[in-house]
Amino acid sequence: MLGPSAHVDTFTRDNLPPPEQWPRFLLDGFDYPEWLNAAVELTDRLVERGFGDHTALIGNGRQRTYKELSDWTNRLAHALVESYGVKPGNRILIRSANNPAMVACWLAATKAGAVVVNTMPMLRAGELAQIVDKAEITLALCDTRLMDEIVACAKDSRFLRQVVGFDGTANHDAELDRIALRKPVRFEAVRTGRDDVALLGFTSGTTGVPKATMHFHRDLLMIADGYAREVLAVGPDDVFVGSPPLAFTFGLGGLAIFPLRFGAAATLLENASPASMIDIIETYKATISFTAPTAYRAMLKALDEGSVDLSSLRIAVSAGETLPAPVFEEWMRKTGKPILDGIGATEMLHIFISNRLEDMAPATTGRPVTGYEARIVGEDMQELPRNSVGRLAVRGPTGCRYLADARQKDYVRDGWNLTGDSFLQDDAGFFHFAARSDDMIISSGYNIAGPEVEAALLAHTEVLECAVIGVPDEERGQIVEAHVVLAAEVLADADTVKRLQDHVKKVIAPYKYPRSIKFVPALPKTQTGKIQRFRLKER
Repeated sequence: MLGPSAHVDTFTRDNLPPPEQWPRFLLDGFDYPEWLNAAVELTDRLVERGFGDHTALIGNGRQRTYKELSDWTNRLAHALVESYGVKPGNRILIRSANNPAMVACWLAATKAGAVVVNTMPMLRAGELAQIVDKAEITLALCDTRLMDEIVACAKDSRFLRQVVGFDGTANHDAELDRIALRKPVRFEAVRTGRDDVALLGFTSGTTGVPKATMHFHRDLLMIADGYAREVLAVGPDDVFVGSPPLAFTFGLGGLAIFPLRFGAAATLLENASPASMIDIIETYKATISFTAPTAYRAMLKALDEGSVDLSSLRIAVSAGETLPAPVFEEWMRKTGKPILDGIGATEMLHIFISNRLEDMAPATTGRPVTGYEARIVGEDMQELPRNSVGRLAVRGPTGCRYLADARQKDYVRDGWNLTGDSFLQDDAGFFHFAARSDDMIISSGYNIAGPEVEAALLAHTEVLECAVIGVPDEERGQIVEAHVVLAAEVLADADTVKRLQDHVKKVIAPYKYPRSIKFVPALPKTQTGKIQRFRLKER
């Protein structure tokens, strides 16, 4: 039974899945008041608790205290409501790299009662259009350095009516900033319900048609009050750093929600690439790092190249793809710092199975976070014997609620969330990753849908047919590999490879491009003409 709502625009609640398709939520121990605004709890509440002078955000050459962040977000919220007519329940898209201004816009929109859709700066107009159409977004806030694609999206959109620029640097010199600077620093935040949707997290799915996962105000706090409190033991002296985009729920949790919930500091850097992570840890004396195994591999290479001071680091968190045992062992050997593997999902909002400091081990994902239950099941949803590989099923305080999507019935069965991963559980109760259950390609922690890359390639006049698969890669876990049948008289050479790769980078987000292209005379198919991708993987 859902609690009361402050949304006057009821789109998200109207488009929740039918109750019978929901997972079973386990909420014992997660008690919140009926009326709850997550952004207030992450800003104003910290000031009330005496953290006003503590550093909240580090980025763009300056540090901002909790009092400054509270004032900044309140001014922005005034601007959104009074100058742009934002009503509770409206969806707002935010387009930016990781910087303090993006966090401020997200918090301000949440204070105004809006439902936020954070997006990656690499997305192209066509990809943004799918998100805008799915969520019926009318207002976008965009870093002025990244306007072209969202403006192009708005030009042909039947929903997106306003694109407002904000300054992603520290200058506050853009339309939204200039309006906000004239607003008061006090704002009466919308009294949202704990069961009001606060965030839509988009995930591609293997079809390439995006799915929107719906997360309530209480969900945003539960991932901090569960995983971050229990596994990381976050305190006010912690400094967080990492490379995942804030548009990913892994990044939003690890680089915004977790630090702000406990009065800690979040380091938000647009250049937080894996190669520069060590410098960032040294410079900002980071205590907790969040990134994917690919980045830790790159950091290990950097360790070999010179003297490095990681003395401040308390915990390295790895997620996005499974942490290979050799990387775990080399990291522990060279740094002596704990590295905790975990698994999360956009549908679940964040990590739900994790190693702990006291029992971490290589090639082990760990045990369920407090509040969650996990089991290994067969196709009939019956639990399998220990040490059997099967489908990972999980339930807990968070879970899958797709916005108006028939795929809800695939992800949730019998009250359990099926993550699309194959695992086994050993006799001691620890979970071990086996493989992806579907055809999603996970490269450097990014989810890439093969059909989306195929569609981009097929838009090129030189491509007759193609099929895309993920192939193992030591550095990235997997890379995208395209098997291409060329049109007549097109040369199968290196120049053609580069032309096709450049084309894909222009059509969809560049990280999705095929790093490997193989030219073939024909694709393996069934009698009905369906491409047999498994045959390509066997080659």
